[in-house]
Amino acid sequence: MIALGCDHGGYELKQEVIAYLKKNGLEYKDFGCFSTEAVDYPDYAKLVAHAVAGGECEKGILICGTGIGISIAANKVKGIRAALCSDCFSAEATRLHNDANILAMGARVIGPGLAVKIVDTFLNTPFSGDERHARRIRKIEED
Repeated sequence: MIALGCDHGGYELKQEVIAYLKKNGLEYKDFGCFSTEAVDYPDYAKLVAHAVAGGECEKGILICGTGIGISIAANKVKGIRAALCSDCFSAEATRLHNDANILAMGARVIGPGLAVKIVDTFLNTPFSGDERHARRIRKIEED
């Protein structure tokens, strides 16, 4: 299951992501927001991050205007590796090398066509499992 979250700046792009998930038969849980009315992105970042960190959802997708704030907020939750991606190469690399569990995107940075390709790449790229990458992830998770 994929956890989804956004602020008002990401609401419309989240609808494009939902259409992609539905078209591909992927289950998701939408943690909000549910309109373009102004809200605080950390609230939604934390809901998604806790759902992923707690095992309720396998991966997450977060969207705000730039993707920056929402990814910073998500990364405050232990066990989360949220990656801000604006291209498919970064989405692939963060899955292969970092085993990122949340994708963050900026709705004011990328358009819907590219966003869907980034989502597709992120969701369909497995972690490489290479020891050097696993070792680095363990170092990230250390206090």
